Amino acid sequence: MAAALNIQKGTSKHSAYDLRDPNAETVERHTLAVIVDNEPGVLARVIGLFSGRGYNIDSLTVAEVDHTGHTSRITIVTTGTPAIIEQIKAQLGRIVPVHDVHDLTVEGPSVERELALFKVKGEGEKRVEALRLADIFRANVVDSTLESFVFEITGTPQKVDAFGELMRPLGLIEMARTGVAALARGS
Repeated sequence: MAAALNIQKGTSKHSAYDLRDPNAETVERHTLAVIVDNEPGVLARVIGLFSGRGYNIDSLTVAEVDHTGHTSRITIVTTGTPAIIEQIKAQLGRIVPVHDVHDLTVEGPSVERELALFKVKGEGEKRVEALRLADIFRANVVDSTLESFVFEITGTPQKVDAFGELMRPLGLIEMARTGVAALARGS
Protein backbone atom coordinates (compact mmCIF):
# COMPACT_ATOMS: atom_id res chain seq x y z
CA MET A 1 0.00 0.00 0.00
CA ALA A 2 2.82 2.44 0.85
CA ALA A 3 4.41 1.90 -2.57
CA ALA A 4 1.13 2.70 -4.32
CA LEU A 5 0.99 6.05 -2.50
CA ASN A 6 4.67 6.73 -3.18
CA ILE A 7 5.23 7.73 0.45
CA GLN A 8 8.86 8.56 1.12
CA LYS A 9 10.66 8.66 4.43
CA GLY A 10 10.76 12.24 5.73
CA THR A 11 13.45 14.35 7.34
CA SER A 12 11.37 15.64 10.22
CA LYS A 13 11.98 14.12 13.65
CA HIS A 14 8.27 14.68 14.35
CA SER A 15 6.88 12.72 11.41
CA ALA A 16 7.57 9.34 9.92
CA TYR A 17 6.64 10.51 6.41
CA ASP A 18 7.28 13.55 4.30
CA LEU A 19 4.18 14.16 2.18
CA ARG A 20 5.31 17.56 0.90
CA ASP A 21 6.01 18.30 -2.74
CA PRO A 22 9.68 17.40 -3.40
CA ASN A 23 9.92 20.41 -5.76
CA ALA A 24 8.80 22.85 -3.06
CA GLU A 25 11.27 25.21 -1.40
CA THR A 26 13.17 23.84 1.56
CA VAL A 27 11.98 24.52 5.08
CA GLU A 28 14.55 26.43 7.13
CA ARG A 29 14.93 27.19 10.84
CA HIS A 30 15.18 30.91 11.66
CA THR A 31 15.78 32.81 14.90
CA LEU A 32 13.97 36.15 15.05
CA ALA A 33 14.63 38.90 17.60
CA VAL A 34 11.68 41.27 17.95
CA ILE A 35 11.92 44.49 20.03
CA VAL A 36 8.48 45.55 21.29
CA ASP A 37 6.87 47.91 23.79
CA ASN A 38 6.48 46.23 27.16
CA GLU A 39 2.72 46.61 27.51
CA PRO A 40 -0.24 44.27 28.02
CA GLY A 41 -1.40 42.38 24.95
CA VAL A 42 1.74 42.73 22.80
CA LEU A 43 2.81 39.11 23.22
CA ALA A 44 -0.75 37.96 22.49
CA ARG A 45 -0.72 39.95 19.23
CA VAL A 46 2.61 38.44 18.16
CA ILE A 47 1.47 34.91 19.01
CA GLY A 48 -1.86 35.59 17.28
CA LEU A 49 0.00 36.41 14.08
CA PHE A 50 1.64 32.98 14.15
CA SER A 51 -1.40 30.96 15.17
CA GLY A 52 -3.79 32.80 12.86
CA ARG A 53 -1.70 31.89 9.83
CA GLY A 54 -0.77 28.37 10.92
CA TYR A 55 2.92 29.10 11.53
CA ASN A 56 4.70 27.08 14.20
CA ILE A 57 6.86 28.46 17.01
CA ASP A 58 9.62 26.06 18.07
CA SER A 59 10.92 28.29 20.87
CA LEU A 60 9.76 31.53 22.47
CA THR A 61 11.44 33.67 25.14
CA VAL A 62 10.40 37.10 26.33
CA ALA A 63 11.94 39.53 28.81
CA GLU A 64 12.08 43.26 29.42
CA VAL A 65 15.45 44.54 28.20
CA ASP A 66 15.09 48.29 28.90
CA HIS A 67 13.35 49.21 32.14
CA THR A 68 13.40 52.95 31.47
CA GLY A 69 12.27 52.66 27.84
CA HIS A 70 9.78 49.89 28.70
CA THR A 71 10.84 47.66 25.82
CA SER A 72 11.01 43.88 25.72
CA ARG A 73 12.82 41.44 23.46
CA ILE A 74 10.94 38.46 22.06
CA THR A 75 13.18 35.73 20.66
CA ILE A 76 11.26 33.38 18.37
CA VAL A 77 12.60 30.26 16.69
CA THR A 78 10.37 29.21 13.79
CA THR A 79 10.55 27.20 10.59
CA GLY A 80 9.31 27.87 7.09
CA THR A 81 10.23 28.36 3.48
CA PRO A 82 12.18 31.54 2.69
CA ALA A 83 8.96 33.12 1.41
CA ILE A 84 7.09 32.31 4.61
CA ILE A 85 9.93 33.65 6.77
CA GLU A 86 9.88 36.92 4.79
CA GLN A 87 6.11 37.09 5.21
CA ILE A 88 6.42 36.55 8.99
CA LYS A 89 9.03 39.32 9.28
CA ALA A 90 6.94 41.75 7.21
CA GLN A 91 3.78 41.04 9.22
CA LEU A 92 5.64 41.36 12.54
CA GLY A 93 6.98 44.74 11.40
CA ARG A 94 3.44 45.98 10.78
CA ILE A 95 2.26 45.34 14.35
CA VAL A 96 2.12 48.80 16.00
CA PRO A 97 4.07 48.16 19.25
CA VAL A 98 6.91 46.39 17.34
CA HIS A 99 10.01 48.61 17.04
CA ASP A 100 12.40 46.28 15.22
CA VAL A 101 12.56 42.78 13.73
CA HIS A 102 15.92 41.04 13.21
CA ASP A 103 16.43 37.69 11.50
CA LEU A 104 19.56 36.54 13.31
CA THR A 105 19.88 33.56 10.96
CA VAL A 106 20.28 35.79 7.91
CA GLU A 107 22.11 38.77 9.44
CA GLY A 108 25.26 36.81 10.22
CA PRO A 109 26.81 34.78 13.02
CA SER A 110 24.88 34.68 16.27
CA VAL A 111 25.13 33.04 19.66
CA GLU A 112 22.23 30.88 20.86
CA ARG A 113 21.92 29.43 24.35
CA GLU A 114 19.25 27.58 26.26
CA LEU A 115 18.96 26.63 29.92
CA ALA A 116 17.39 23.31 30.89
CA LEU A 117 16.72 21.37 34.07
CA PHE A 118 16.68 17.56 34.02
CA LYS A 119 15.40 15.37 36.85
CA VAL A 120 17.05 11.96 36.63
CA LYS A 121 16.31 8.95 38.81
CA GLY A 122 19.61 7.47 39.88
CA GLU A 123 20.53 4.39 41.82
CA GLY A 124 23.67 2.27 41.73
CA GLU A 125 25.62 2.15 38.50
CA LYS A 126 23.12 4.37 36.64
CA ARG A 127 23.66 7.08 39.29
CA VAL A 128 27.42 7.00 38.71
CA GLU A 129 26.95 7.07 34.91
CA ALA A 130 24.55 10.05 35.13
CA LEU A 131 27.09 11.99 37.20
CA ARG A 132 29.90 11.09 34.78
CA LEU A 133 27.89 12.27 31.75
CA ALA A 134 26.86 15.44 33.58
CA ASP A 135 30.53 16.19 34.18
CA ILE A 136 31.33 15.68 30.48
CA PHE A 137 28.49 18.04 29.47
CA ARG A 138 29.43 20.53 32.23
CA ALA A 139 25.99 20.20 33.77
CA ASN A 140 25.64 21.28 37.39
CA VAL A 141 23.88 19.26 40.07
CA VAL A 142 21.41 21.76 41.59
CA ASP A 143 19.47 19.26 43.72
CA SER A 144 20.21 15.78 44.97
CA THR A 145 18.26 13.20 46.94
CA LEU A 146 18.93 9.53 47.56
CA GLU A 147 16.63 8.68 44.62
CA SER A 148 17.29 11.42 42.05
CA PHE A 149 19.31 14.38 40.78
CA VAL A 150 18.32 17.65 39.16
CA PHE A 151 20.90 18.76 36.62
CA GLU A 152 21.17 22.28 35.17
CA ILE A 153 22.71 22.59 31.72
CA THR A 154 23.32 25.59 29.50
CA GLY A 155 24.26 25.42 25.85
CA THR A 156 23.01 25.25 22.32
CA PRO A 157 19.66 23.55 21.75
CA GLN A 158 21.56 20.66 20.15
CA LYS A 159 23.68 20.19 23.29
CA VAL A 160 20.55 20.20 25.48
CA ASP A 161 18.92 17.64 23.15
CA ALA A 162 22.01 15.41 23.25
CA PHE A 163 22.18 15.51 27.06
CA GLY A 164 18.49 14.61 27.29
CA GLU A 165 18.90 11.64 24.94
CA LEU A 166 21.77 10.30 27.06
CA MET A 167 19.82 10.76 30.31
CA ARG A 168 16.69 9.01 28.98
CA PRO A 169 17.99 5.42 29.42
CA LEU A 170 19.50 6.34 32.79
CA GLY A 171 16.11 7.27 34.25
CA LEU A 172 15.05 10.71 32.97
CA ILE A 173 11.90 11.62 34.89
CA GLU A 174 11.19 15.18 33.82
CA MET A 175 12.74 18.14 32.03
CA ALA A 176 12.08 21.89 31.73
CA ARG A 177 13.60 24.14 29.06
CA THR A 178 13.71 27.93 28.91
CA GLY A 179 13.73 28.31 25.15
CA VAL A 180 16.42 29.95 23.04
CA ALA A 181 18.05 33.27 23.92
CA ALA A 182 20.10 34.65 21.03
CA LEU A 183 22.28 37.63 20.15
CA ALA A 184 24.13 38.58 16.97
CA ARG A 185 27.91 38.37 17.22
CA GLY A 186 30.09 41.42 16.76
CA SER A 187 29.09 45.07 16.85
